[in-house]
Amino acid sequence: MVRIRVLVVDDHRIFAESLAAALAAEPDVEVSAAGSGPAALRCLERGAAEGRGYDVMLVDADLGAPATGGDHPAPVPVPVPADGENTPVDGISLVSGVRAGRPAVRTVVLAERDDPRRAALALQAGASGWVAKDCSLQRLLAVVRGVLRDETHLPPALLTGVLRELTAARKHRTESEQLVESLTPREREVLRCMVAGLGRKAVAERLFLSPHTVRTHMQNVLGKLGVHSTLAAVALARRAGVGPAGPAPSGLAGDVVERGGQLA
Repeated sequence: MVRIRVLVVDDHRIFAESLAAALAAEPDVEVSAAGSGPAALRCLERGAAEGRGYDVMLVDADLGAPATGGDHPAPVPVPVPADGENTPVDGISLVSGVRAGRPAVRTVVLAERDDPRRAALALQAGASGWVAKDCSLQRLLAVVRGVLRDETHLPPALLTGVLRELTAARKHRTESEQLVESLTPREREVLRCMVAGLGRKAVAERLFLSPHTVRTHMQNVLGKLGVHSTLAAVALARRAGVGPAGPAPSGLAGDVVERGGQLA
């Protein structure tokens, strides 16, 4: 019998252990549980090293979130290092990191409430499904087996909202790309330095320009992008897929980019 290896990742111990026990009652399912993002990364690494890699990871949407009981902004999915360090990792960031580092692992997000925006972020990060925590065991098993067939699973009530969010995100990315394309080659170089966290002095040394010239370029970048701060410019650049400039040569560590919303 081919067994499905499942990793449950939830910082609520009782829920994680209960779910793991319920899934393990299935004859073709083998389950482990992890209580944090770093613990999950260690489990994945250990499983791969032993030749018993996980097939599906079930991740709490609110992993690492403070137990305030209120709304909180949807996190931006960013890759996390698979080195097992004990740094906090939220659920969607974990999905993104695992997708980048272990693409064979299918991830499903378990959520206490429907949230189209966060569900869309999860799909963009690489999740194969978004499922209510209070769904039946049979429903969850159907999703686990479905994602292994490359299916994507969403609750019907979320579908319209998620599609709207994904369409809006695509539109914003397209608009951001068009704005970045309006920059000159030199201004794009400056923008990449800004994305890398370099301030005016470091950019000047990197590009062999005077600080005054760099300041002019930075002001032109902000104007053409239609933003009023370097933080906003960096956020727009990232939406457009602009990566940071390469590592600075020795002695050119980045200084502060922004102070109180003003160019440093």
